[in-house]
Amino acid sequence: MIKKEKIESEGALRAGDSAALAGNILCQRDGAIATVTLFNPGKLNALNAAMWQQLRVTMLELATDDSLRCIVLRGEGTAFAAGGDLEEFRTARATVDLALAYHEVVGEALAAIESCRHPTVAAILGPCVGGGLEIACACDLRIAGEGAKFGAPIMKLGFSMYPGELAGFLKLAGPAVAKEILLEGRLLGADEAYAKGLLTRIVADDEVLPEAQATAARIASGAPLVACWHKQWIARLMEDRPVSEEEKRSSFAFLDTQDYAEGLAAFLEKRPAKFKGR
Repeated sequence: MIKKEKIESEGALRAGDSAALAGNILCQRDGAIATVTLFNPGKLNALNAAMWQQLRVTMLELATDDSLRCIVLRGEGTAFAAGGDLEEFRTARATVDLALAYHEVVGEALAAIESCRHPTVAAILGPCVGGGLEIACACDLRIAGEGAKFGAPIMKLGFSMYPGELAGFLKLAGPAVAKEILLEGRLLGADEAYAKGLLTRIVADDEVLPEAQATAARIASGAPLVACWHKQWIARLMEDRPVSEEEKRSSFAFLDTQDYAEGLAAFLEKRPAKFKGR
């Protein structure tokens, strides 16, 4: 069995640390897979400003780890995240300048997830609302339990979604679904969220974490450079401009990799490939 380690950094603290009770981002490593946990159980894992900053730092650190193959994002306990911590909004957003600084941090955390070169999988239980929904939308894959709920009922609180946060949500949901969620303010069940394209798959609540881990293991078994290239190409092809001849030629960079040679050899020799990311 692979020994599990706790990664300690500015953005990843021990679960037993007393400071974690005020909300933290925890990170656990199991071989080639990292699990990032939104930890604020007393508030259904609502994120405060410090947690958003920690989430950004954690994701940036993980993105530089060449030995990593996949990242699972989850919430502590039976909730993914119930949005932002509303109790700090009166002070954190008291002026336009303060509000802009606050939401720039949120936007940077979401961008760090979306732009991470390693594949990301959201394991969603319970409420996935507001900022929680934004985090899930920034991930590559979203696996939800049957009892999960999705939405952003901020119209009931009198504020709009910051453009830097809305962009990723809009990219996944599309304008029609984004308007439905933001204008009506109702919460969607897992089945409806799946039907509207917000989820990758739905499983029983007690199967969410095992399925997310199995998904991450399947991803980790593939060639890591290929996973990175596929993410890059999908993002590039979503841009409204033609692919240049130079870009087309660059898509064959895999020809010079050890992993390509290993993959072909393993197939012909009828054995599992041993990819090294080179």
